[in-house]
Amino acid sequence: MFDFIKRARLTRRGMSCGKTRRKHLQSETWETLLTHPLISLAVFVTSCLGSIILLQALSTSLDIPFRAVDAVYVAAIYLIAGLSWHLGISSTLRTNSNSLLVFFVITLHLVGIGIALGYGRSRGWDTSFSLLLAPHALAPVLLAMLVGRRIGFYATTYATLLGATLVDGPYILPFIATSMGIGFTGIFVTQKIRRRSRLLTAGVYIGITASVFMVAFGQAVVAFQGENAFFRLATPMLVGLGTTMLAGAILPALENLFRVTTDVSWLELADLNHPLMKRLSIEAPGTYHHCLVVANLADAAAETIGANATMCRVCSYFHDIGKLTKPEYFIENMDPEDNPHDDLTARMSALVLIAHVKDGIDLAIKNHLNRRIIDVIEQHHGNSLVYYFYRRALDQKNEIIRLVEQDKAREDDVPDVTEDGFRYPGPRPQCRETAIISLADAVESASRTLAKPTPNRVEQLVEDIVRNRLLDHQLDECDLTLAELTEVKASFVKTLLSMMHNRVRYPKESPEETKKATAQLERSERPHTHQTHTGKTEREKPEAAKPADAA
Repeated sequence: MFDFIKRARLTRRGMSCGKTRRKHLQSETWETLLTHPLISLAVFVTSCLGSIILLQALSTSLDIPFRAVDAVYVAAIYLIAGLSWHLGISSTLRTNSNSLLVFFVITLHLVGIGIALGYGRSRGWDTSFSLLLAPHALAPVLLAMLVGRRIGFYATTYATLLGATLVDGPYILPFIATSMGIGFTGIFVTQKIRRRSRLLTAGVYIGITASVFMVAFGQAVVAFQGENAFFRLATPMLVGLGTTMLAGAILPALENLFRVTTDVSWLELADLNHPLMKRLSIEAPGTYHHCLVVANLADAAAETIGANATMCRVCSYFHDIGKLTKPEYFIENMDPEDNPHDDLTARMSALVLIAHVKDGIDLAIKNHLNRRIIDVIEQHHGNSLVYYFYRRALDQKNEIIRLVEQDKAREDDVPDVTEDGFRYPGPRPQCRETAIISLADAVESASRTLAKPTPNRVEQLVEDIVRNRLLDHQLDECDLTLAELTEVKASFVKTLLSMMHNRVRYPKESPEETKKATAQLERSERPHTHQTHTGKTEREKPEAAKPADAA
């Protein structure tokens, strides 16, 4: 309220434009909900009770008794699942929203299995054949694409153990084998999917795996001998395709509901024709090129350590969009003959540079960019120091102190220069991908200062930048290990050397040599002449061709 009154007063005095930036607010309550252990316990307990109720209802519909021992079995499965979740899953993936997503998808998976088994029973089909109707790859495919392969294996294992309560005793082992085999196949064939159309290809592989189990259970022979042989033989392939199509239909809803971005969505965002990228290429071409180079550096480095390379590329495209507000104040867009910082104090110049982070967040929110892109814009400088202008401010301060000592200035004129006034607001990078982009941004900018980019100089430059970031504690809050950092540095050096390679220098001829060579060429092309007995010069005539049969 008081801030609003203060801004209105400044606007009336002509000291403010009256505009405010949009802010990227991270609610502390939301952060607590994501990580609090009691919330995690509540998610597991609620999921356990919900699964018991669901499995009891599905078992009743399938005429399979659900006894108290089955409820204890389900509770034991959830206890083991909870322990393995907290002990075997990395902290970045072990959020309460991800655990809720996993058990929500497992619930959908169990409902699909129950419906498929019920349909097979209603048609009077053998249980071994009905097992092939179940969408065993639904949870594995969805979670492998949404959260990663590791979570996909986790979900496949526990979804299979829970689903085993929906079949009679003799079919439990065939169910586990089928569900595990098809589920693991679904994970392997969808881990590198970059286009939604590739889901159909994954469905074919899943169908082939289901057909193998059909042969293993002897259902292929039964299908040949019974009615509707073609339909029964094609069922595994149809179920595989249907499962992946269903997963593709559900995927966007789950992405929006649980705020997850898959590689497919990242590639859809990697569009250089985005309005902000078009503006960047026209209004700040130097920054545009810088963003493309940072994207190449970050993409290659992320691939070497198994981070999300597609996310690194897309976020790198947009990380400096805040420079669109004042592009001429940044060195890559600056007119060499007109440096606007010459008319500003060091403190004001630093404020202009620091403001591009807040301006970038404002533009990203205005254009509805992905939340992870906004995080990268906010964190890619961390709370690092704008060293050039900080050093310039110290020099100016020392100069004024010298004038004070000579009685040419007053002590009140000595500015108060502190590091806090020349640091970005932060926060520091919170994940590996943001840390990689932050380092790539610094490395690319510094590499422009190398007069002769030899391998040793490039390697030393990268080493110095990474060491300074470590000493400044800029990488303390992300899970980038020292071993991974070594691989990232090697990748930066390799990529920079490939981009800054030298060309073969072609020899140049002097003007005299060029004229001489031209004259020789003209003389060689001039037709030969000879003098006749009358003294006249005639051109030589080519001999007439002799007949082919002349002796």
